[in-house]
Amino acid sequence: MAGNADVLLGFDFGTRRIGVAVGNAITGRAQALTTLHHDDGPDWTGLTRIVGEWRPGALVVGLPLAADGSTQVMTDNARDFMARLGAHFDLPVHAMDERFSTIEAMERLRTARAAGTRKKRLAKGDSDAMAAQVILEGWLEAGEANA
Repeated sequence: MAGNADVLLGFDFGTRRIGVAVGNAITGRAQALTTLHHDDGPDWTGLTRIVGEWRPGALVVGLPLAADGSTQVMTDNARDFMARLGAHFDLPVHAMDERFSTIEAMERLRTARAAGTRKKRLAKGDSDAMAAQVILEGWLEAGEANA
């Protein structure tokens, strides 16, 4: 599935939810899109809908490493998700160190709520979509899109 090389989708993979963000390699900006909920593996219907709508040129998945940079069980789960994404959509899939992305996402959401630009009560998953945005922005800022 060929897409627009400038459009990227970012993912914050979790065992119950997957945060999704969209970004642009030209502007270097990303925005949180949605959170997909799942029990028995990724929501392939939802993922297919999002990929079909945005037609990205590549996908970026947060790689959950321990604070010291070592791998953990979730690292292997995210790598499996990356492999399945690449095979399912025939798109390049890149990993981005996601350490502290959830902390950054929660801080952004708190700031937005305090400024009145975000609803006061967070839905489960708001932080996941925002974490996907943080992951994708980090990948874009690192210049990975031009590598």
